[in-house]
Amino acid sequence: MMIQDSVLFITGANRGLGLAFAEEALNRGAKKVYAGVRNLTDATRPGVIQVRLDVTDHASIAEAANRCGDTTLLVNNAGIARLTSSTLDPSMIDSAREIFETNYFGTIAVSQAFVPILAKNGGGAIINVLSDATWYARPMLAAYSASKSAAWSFTNALRIELRGQTTAVLGLHVSFMDTDMTHGFDMTKTSPQQVAEAALIGLEADEEEVLIDDFTREVKRSLSSEKPIYLDPPPLG
Repeated sequence: MMIQDSVLFITGANRGLGLAFAEEALNRGAKKVYAGVRNLTDATRPGVIQVRLDVTDHASIAEAANRCGDTTLLVNNAGIARLTSSTLDPSMIDSAREIFETNYFGTIAVSQAFVPILAKNGGGAIINVLSDATWYARPMLAAYSASKSAAWSFTNALRIELRGQTTAVLGLHVSFMDTDMTHGFDMTKTSPQQVAEAALIGLEADEEEVLIDDFTREVKRSLSSEKPIYLDPPPLG
């Protein structure tokens, strides 16, 4: 799918990777970007239309889909993370429920709302923002990792199902990015602009998965080894 003249709907688009997707798409000739945000702001950017969206609220999703019926590329970017002290932390159960509502169930609900729109508009594409945590579960991010693993599984199933309507589905995997989510942590971070650029290049090249950084690629390679590699992750702090 080419970005030129496309119409994007991006969840979690007010900052970070979502905002980088909007800017990169417009730079590549996108016709319009719908920026799904929880709270509308006074910020104005040519070509960007803010749309109120809460991916955990089905009425909000339905209203956004009804308004944005010319969408040809959906980017499921909205996501949250919560740190716990360990996998044995009792608070992890409540954290996991909250995280899954956004990262997993939210991705499913938004996809279900927009798939008929993409079909009506010729097929288009979906980009699901995933993580190296899909395959590498750090104890303090265990609930987040589980949500991304689940979202990866859904992404793979969705790709198979939507081939019949010629809708491409791309899974985007990246380690730590320089966003609000990692603010204050001393680690190697990839810029959101670099991630958005690589994702859109991959989509135009008909890739099914894009792995942004060396650590993510090494983690994925380790899955096919007879003895999985136990990697030392970039430190949290």
